[in-house]
Amino acid sequence: MTGNPFSLDGKTALVVGASRGIGLAIAQALARSGAHTVLAARSLDTLEEHAAALRGAGCTAAALAFDVAQPDWNAIDALGAIDILVNVAGTNRRKPFLDYSREEYDRLLETNLHGIVAVTRHVGRGMMERGRGGKIVHIGSLMSLLGLPYVTVYAMSKSALAGLTRSLAAEWGRYNIQVNCIAPGFILTDLNRDMWQPPEMAKWLEGVQANPRLGTPEDIAPLAVLLSGPGSDYITGQVIAVDGGYTTTARWPFEP
Repeated sequence: MTGNPFSLDGKTALVVGASRGIGLAIAQALARSGAHTVLAARSLDTLEEHAAALRGAGCTAAALAFDVAQPDWNAIDALGAIDILVNVAGTNRRKPFLDYSREEYDRLLETNLHGIVAVTRHVGRGMMERGRGGKIVHIGSLMSLLGLPYVTVYAMSKSALAGLTRSLAAEWGRYNIQVNCIAPGFILTDLNRDMWQPPEMAKWLEGVQANPRLGTPEDIAPLAVLLSGPGSDYITGQVIAVDGGYTTTARWPFEP
C-alpha cells in the first residue's frame, strides 16, 4: 500500500456503543484520523455532546440513537454507505453460573451477541452490494481467549464473537472485507470500576501480567484505528489481545 496506513479520510465509520468508555475512545480516535464518524447508542443526549465536541475540534461526527437489541434499520440505512463498522455495545453481570436467571441470560446474549450479529449482517450486506470492501471490528474480551469465574454468560457471548470474526473473515474476504476482533484486557471503565476498588485486586494484577497497571479505553483505540484503515488490508480473522500481557505472560518473585 501507499500513503498513510492510519488515514481514514473519505471513510464513514459507525461505532455501535459509543456513548462512553472503549466505544467513545474509539469513536474519537476514528474521527481524529479523518473518518466521518457516527456515534451510536441509546443515550442520544450524551452522544450529541460528544459529537459536538468532535466537530468543534475540526472533525466530522454525528450522533445516532440506536439500541442494538431493538435495531432501527431505517436509521442505519439513512447514514448512506458505511465503510467501517465497530461493534462495541455490550454489558455484563458478574455472579455464579447457577445464579443467573433466564431473563439475565437472555438480556446478556441479546445485547452482546444477537444484536451484534444482526448489525453485522445488515451493514455487511451493504458493503458487499457496493463492492468497495470494508472493515468490521468487533470488541471482544479476554473471555474471547480464556476463562475467568463469575462471567460465564458474558464469556459465552465474547467467545462467540471470536468465532464470528474468524468465520466471516473467511467468508467475506472475497469481497475485500476484513473482519477482526480486539480482546481488551483489564480496562478500567464504568462497568468494572467498583470491582477494582479493593486493594487486593491491584496487588493481584501486579503479580500476573507484564505491565502491572490497569488499561484505559485510550489503550484500545489505536489498534481500532489500524484495523479500520488501509494498514490492515492484509490482516483478517484475528483476535488480538490488548491486555498488558495477561494472556501471554506471568510474573513471579524469583530473581536470579
